[in-house]
Amino acid sequence: MKTNMFKKILIANRGEIACRVIKTAQKMGIKTVAVYSEADKEALHVQMADESVCIGPAPSRESYLVMDRIIRACKDTGAQAVHPGYGFLSENEEFARRCEEEGIVFIGPKHQSIAAMGDKIASKKLALAAKVNTIPGFNEAIASTEEAVKIAQDIGYPVMIKASAGGGGKGLRVAANDKEAAEGFVACKTEAMNSFGDDRIFIEKFVEGPRHIEIQVLGDAHGNVVYLGERDCSIQRRHQKVIEEAPSPFIDPVTRKAMGEQAVALAQAVNYQSAGTVEFVVGKDKSFYFLEMNTRLQVEHPVTENITGLDLVEQMIRVAAGEKLAFKQEDIKLNGWSMECRINADDPFRNFLPSTGRLVKYQPPQEGNGVRVDTGVYEGGEIPMYYDSMIAKLIVHGKDRTEAIEKMRAALNDFVIRGIHSNIPFQAALLQHPRFVSGDFTTGFIAEEYPDGFKLDSVQPADPKLLAALAAFIRYRYLEHIQMIDGQLAGHEMLIAKKFVVVTGTRVGSNETMQEIAMRVELKEGIYSVYIEEAHDISRYDIVSHWRPGQLCLRATINGTQQITAQVERRGVKYHLVLDGAHFECMVLSSLGAELQRRMPVKLPPDTSKLIMSPMPGLLTNISVQVGEAVIAGQKLAAIEAMKMENVLLAAQDGVVVEICATVGESLAVDQLIIRLE
Repeated sequence: MKTNMFKKILIANRGEIACRVIKTAQKMGIKTVAVYSEADKEALHVQMADESVCIGPAPSRESYLVMDRIIRACKDTGAQAVHPGYGFLSENEEFARRCEEEGIVFIGPKHQSIAAMGDKIASKKLALAAKVNTIPGFNEAIASTEEAVKIAQDIGYPVMIKASAGGGGKGLRVAANDKEAAEGFVACKTEAMNSFGDDRIFIEKFVEGPRHIEIQVLGDAHGNVVYLGERDCSIQRRHQKVIEEAPSPFIDPVTRKAMGEQAVALAQAVNYQSAGTVEFVVGKDKSFYFLEMNTRLQVEHPVTENITGLDLVEQMIRVAAGEKLAFKQEDIKLNGWSMECRINADDPFRNFLPSTGRLVKYQPPQEGNGVRVDTGVYEGGEIPMYYDSMIAKLIVHGKDRTEAIEKMRAALNDFVIRGIHSNIPFQAALLQHPRFVSGDFTTGFIAEEYPDGFKLDSVQPADPKLLAALAAFIRYRYLEHIQMIDGQLAGHEMLIAKKFVVVTGTRVGSNETMQEIAMRVELKEGIYSVYIEEAHDISRYDIVSHWRPGQLCLRATINGTQQITAQVERRGVKYHLVLDGAHFECMVLSSLGAELQRRMPVKLPPDTSKLIMSPMPGLLTNISVQVGEAVIAGQKLAAIEAMKMENVLLAAQDGVVVEICATVGESLAVDQLIIRLE
C-alpha cells in the first residue's frame, strides 16, 4: 500500500527519548524539530535536531505541558506530525485530539483509545468485556472509609487500594487488615486528589509473590495487531522500575502465548493503532491479571527491540503514516536476552535523593558488541532540577541471560559519571545479587533485600585482596610516573620501592577499623606481580594493564584470564576504587609511613547536630520558622524541591533558631547551611 511518509516531524519531549526519536527519524530521512524550555537551550536533543523552537520557561507546566505552544511550533515549522515520547503529553487524550483537529498527525494511538485506557476503572471494565483476566475486586468508586473496609473484608486480605487516576506509585497502598484498609483509603484519596485532581478509589486483591510483566503490542490502522513478547519489570524501588529484561526468566511459552493473545484482544477492543503496552501482575503460580494499558512508547522499549530486531519508533511512525504492519504474529521470533538499567541522577547512599549539577565527566561505555546507550546528555552539560532524574538507559543484548548479566556488569563498571551522583553503584549491586542472578525475585525484591536502604557497605568486594593488589599497582604506576621527571641528580635518581603497606579502614574517636596488608610488587616483561604476604600464606596477582595516572577507568587482565574494569580516583592521600558496585578506599604507604600513620592523632568529626543543611541540590521552597523561635524535635523547618521530589527537613532535636542562612527561592547545593539552631 502506497502512503505518503512524513517529511518533517516534531518531538514534543526532551532528554534521551527525544534523542532516541531523532535518531530513527534521521535513519528514515525525516527532518526533525526539537522543542525546548529555557533550561534546555544547550540540551543534546536541541543540538541533534534540524530545527528547534523555545516553548517557554524551565518548569514543565510552563513549557513541555503547554499544548498551544507545541501546536504553534508544529505550524510555524511545517511539521506534519508530532511524536510525544513518554511522560509529559504522551498519554493526554486532549492533546492527541487537538493535534488531529489541527491537521497534525499524532504519532501514537487515537485519542479515543487513550481515553478508554487512561481511566483504571473504565479500562478494567473493558478488559472484562474483552475476556482479559482481571484481578478480583470492586471496580466502582468507593464512597466512604466504612465501605472500603467492608469491600476489603469481602475480597479477602491482603488487598490493594488504588486511585483510579493513579500512576508512578502515587495513590497506592497495600492493606493486610481493617485498620490498614481504613488508613490506606484515606491516604490514597488525599494523595490522588493532590496529585491528579481525581480522588476516586477502588480496591482489588493483592497477588502474592507478584511479578510485573508487560506485553508489547503493535497495531495499525488496518485492524492488524501483534504482540512482541514480554518484558519483566519486577525489579522496582517504590513502584519505579530499575532494571527491565526481555524475555522474563519466569514466563514459559504457554503463559507467554496466553498473555500475548489477551493483550491483543484488549488492543483490538479499543481499535489500538500504534505501539502500546499491556501490563499484568503475575502470581507465583503463573496466574496473570490485567493491571493497565500504557498507550505510549515505554521507557524500556529497547529490550524488546533487541530481541525482536524491530525499531519500535520506526513502526510507530510508519503506522501513523497509514502503513500496514509488514509482518504477522507468526513472523515474530525472540532472539537472545536483553536487559536495561536506568541510569539516574540520584544518590543511592543518601536514600536516592536527587543529584543535579554539571557533568564534569561523562563517558558511557562504548556501543557495539551488544551494548547500547540511549542518552540525552553530554560531558560538560547540566542536569537541571526541573525534570525527571534519568541520565541514560544502558541496554545490553546477549545470547542468553547469563551473557546479558555479564555484559551489563562490565558496562556498568565502564560507565564514568563525575560531578553528580548516579545510581550506578546500586545497579551494579543488584546485578550480582544471588536472587537476581537466579531469577528468583518479585516486585518486593529491593524492599526485602535492602530494608534499611542502600549503604556504602551494602556490597562487599568478591575479592578484597584483588582490590588491595590493584591499589598497590596504582601506587607503583604513580611512582613510575614520578621517576620519569627530568633533572634528577646523577647517582641520586629516584628508586621505586618494592614493598608497600595497604591501609584500609578509619579511626574516629574510639572506633578504629584500621587494617594493614603487607605487599610486594615485582615488574617483569610488562607484568606487575603483586604478592600479598600474610602470616601463613602468600597470594599473587599478575596484573597486565596500560592504565596511566589520571585515567578514571582501569582496565586490566588478572592472572592471564580475568578481564576487569575498575574505576579509580586519588582523593588526597587515599585511593578510591569501585568494582562491581563494591567500594574500596585505602592508603598505600611505605613501612615507615604505615608506622607513622599509626601514631597520628585522631581527628574528631565536627558537631553538625544543630545545623540544618540541604541533603540534596534543589530549590528552597519553604522556611517554616523564624529567628528566635523555639522548635521541638520532629517539627517542620524547611522544604526543598528537585526533580519532581519534595524533601521536608525536620528538627532532629529541640532548640532555638539563631540564624537563617538561606532564602526561599534560592538554589541550594548539597550540605549548604539553611538554619542554625542552639
